[in-house]
Amino acid sequence: MLKNQPMVNVQHTIIGRVHSPYKEKFAVPRQPGLVPCAKAELEILPPFNDINAFNGLDEFSHLWLIFTFHKNLCPDSESANSWSPMVRPPRLGGNKRVGVFATRSPNRPNPIGLSLVRFHGLIQREGKLFLSLSNIDLVDGTPIIDIKPYLPYADAKPDAAAGFAQTTPSSPLIITFSEQSLSKLADLPAEYQMLKQFIIEVLQQDPRPAYKKSKVDTKVYAMHLSDFNIKWQCEFDKIKVLSIDNI
Repeated sequence: MLKNQPMVNVQHTIIGRVHSPYKEKFAVPRQPGLVPCAKAELEILPPFNDINAFNGLDEFSHLWLIFTFHKNLCPDSESANSWSPMVRPPRLGGNKRVGVFATRSPNRPNPIGLSLVRFHGLIQREGKLFLSLSNIDLVDGTPIIDIKPYLPYADAKPDAAAGFAQTTPSSPLIITFSEQSLSKLADLPAEYQMLKQFIIEVLQQDPRPAYKKSKVDTKVYAMHLSDFNIKWQCEFDKIKVLSIDNI
């Protein structure tokens, strides 16, 4: 064992920021790919927005994004992160504790995350460079520190063991909409034509804290998706969207 080794303070350079419909941490899916309608753009920042740096990327359908959990940083520090050696994964009902390194908890010694997203191509607009993405699980403004292509032969291992998260979470919830919310959706311009499906996919993941899911819950929840504030309430296996309002 190596002893008395100096601590290395690694500085990461932000190469881009995500423009996401998830405006806050609440309601962001716990893994990528669970909400196919979740579309976003990754704005590449100078000097990394040189188009030559992305030559050949259009041959890949999926990308790994390495990012910083910027919403989990301590309020009095830009780098320190609050973490615990034991955490309560939502997949275990929020009750059982396991080691943080056996989970994908955002509360880690280093607030670094890894997300697999679908890539739809490069966009050049008003002198800026963007990557068009979907299947995201990233909150708006997430700093990206690296991009790597997904390689099926190396990255996909269908027979791998995955502990308590071996299978895709089930979504037994039935989503319904109030008259107000249906009327609002009907009046929206064409750019929001997928908003209803987006809301359904988000709510089918049940964004509530895990401990709430086995109890009677009369609370009215709100989530900020895209340009809208959506209020909803859960009753057993049903979620009703109560209202949709512009922010």
